[in-house]
Amino acid sequence: MDYVCQMQNLCTTRTLLSHGKHEEKNMSRRVMTLWLVIAVATSFAAATESRQPAGKLTAAEIADRNVAARGGLQAWRGVQGLKMTGKLDAGGNNRPTLPTPAAPKSAAGMPAPRPAEQVQLPFVLEAKRPRKSRIEIEFKGQKALQVYDGANGWKLRPFLNRMDVEPYTAEELTTASLQSDIDGPIVDYAAKGTAVELNGTEKVEGRECYKLALTTKSGQVTHVWIDAGTFLEAKMDGVPRRLDGKYRPVEIYLRDYRSTGGLQIPYTLETRVQDAAVGGASSSSSISERIILDKVEVNPPLSDALFSRAQMDAAASDKPAPTLAKFSPR
Repeated sequence: MDYVCQMQNLCTTRTLLSHGKHEEKNMSRRVMTLWLVIAVATSFAAATESRQPAGKLTAAEIADRNVAARGGLQAWRGVQGLKMTGKLDAGGNNRPTLPTPAAPKSAAGMPAPRPAEQVQLPFVLEAKRPRKSRIEIEFKGQKALQVYDGANGWKLRPFLNRMDVEPYTAEELTTASLQSDIDGPIVDYAAKGTAVELNGTEKVEGRECYKLALTTKSGQVTHVWIDAGTFLEAKMDGVPRRLDGKYRPVEIYLRDYRSTGGLQIPYTLETRVQDAAVGGASSSSSISERIILDKVEVNPPLSDALFSRAQMDAAASDKPAPTLAKFSPR
């Protein structure tokens, strides 16, 4: 699957230790996003910096160079599975705390304080063709699980005192079904029915990049910025996030590429939610969250049973009895 896209829906930064209903939505989105973001990151991995200026290239030529640079078509066709371990930001005080309308200037009208530093949660993400994924996130000694078998998905959220396996929502199923497989949307894009268009060049963090628009056969459009020197993925659109009652644009930045199994993988991914109207006033500030990979394994042994409902039920049966928590499940 699209490894950056499966990590990309990390929602607005709020602490995981309070605000029950908000945190239920936030944590669920973090789990879904983890896979969205990581999926595209591997799919756009590249190999070496080009020693010659790119010159004027067509969208198709840029796509071809991207595929060749990150290992080549045959190399990606040979990738049947991936396993990634790392940490993800799950909350911190990188966004202003807003007073409630009832008491705009009093301490009583303020939400509970957020930690000054980002809370980081360990995770393991496993993916297998076709479109199978499994995400495990550790939180306060408990493990949240989310599994997609290519057609159906389930989740287990003990940190919310939800000890039973729950199916994906309709929205989560739609999001999962729209993602590319492990090799991402550019590899074999024409065969997949995806159109690629060049929308000029733009600077991304000081580097000149080609801006590509990828339109799938279902009509979904994603913009991808390819570094004009390395042909590495520098940035891409994320799925808009709901923040303070409005949907905000999302950007995903890919950094720290390392050679892994003959491919180049970005080990740091930063998701930025553009906070255009905090507190009702226009602002250029953004909320950022990072995903840092510690280890990536290419073609590890992954049983199909790992991505099954039965596996989820077995995990649920091992969970301890519910305890009082600071969350308030709906």
